[in-house]
Amino acid sequence: ELLDLLCQAERSVESLAEATGLKLTTASAHLQVMRQARLVETRREGTRVFYRAAGEEVCRFVGALNDLARARLAEVDQILRSLGTDAAGTERVSRDELLARVQAGEVVVLDVRPAEEYSAGHIPGARSLPLEHLEARLDELDPDLEVVAYCRGPLCLLAPEAVTLLRGRGRRARCLEDGLPEWRQAGLPVEEGIGTDGGSSGPNEARSSRRDRRARRSPAVGGRS
Repeated sequence: ELLDLLCQAERSVESLAEATGLKLTTASAHLQVMRQARLVETRREGTRVFYRAAGEEVCRFVGALNDLARARLAEVDQILRSLGTDAAGTERVSRDELLARVQAGEVVVLDVRPAEEYSAGHIPGARSLPLEHLEARLDELDPDLEVVAYCRGPLCLLAPEAVTLLRGRGRRARCLEDGLPEWRQAGLPVEEGIGTDGGSSGPNEARSSRRDRRARRSPAVGGRS
């Protein structure tokens, strides 16, 4: 789970502990082990230490491990279904279809991850609207356009929950077939920073509660790392 988060954005030890529900000392110990294994790198800012994935190959490893678990362990898909991952239907939008429909102006691309993850990297043109703010800001979305939502990857529950909510309000919506790490690994363009269309969250929205983040993440494969 820690590596999953670090494949989305650089984070401080404190932020990682809060996001995963771990004690600060426990999170720090896990991170030290991963640093010794050269899976993560660090930088200091005053007294704070920030961690990041050591490279794209680390994120590819995490993705491959998740894929292996889904392919070999039927229980993983059963857990995901019980948590609502398939509640929005099984049809997902491929990367090629999304690119074509964005170019044609037929869809709104919605990034429903926390705002700090959006700022660290997102699909070009995607709008930042974290899941916990989606219902309150639904009127900001053009009702004539289909919404394609994405999040951290195929084991993340944020996008499926967003699509379920949107469909329940009568909107056309589907999930992207995977998340930003897979998009990046496919060699597709990624933008950084806050968007200029007013779609990103304000600074007070950048922090998600520990309960929200933990409730909307499927169980980590292979433990905390």
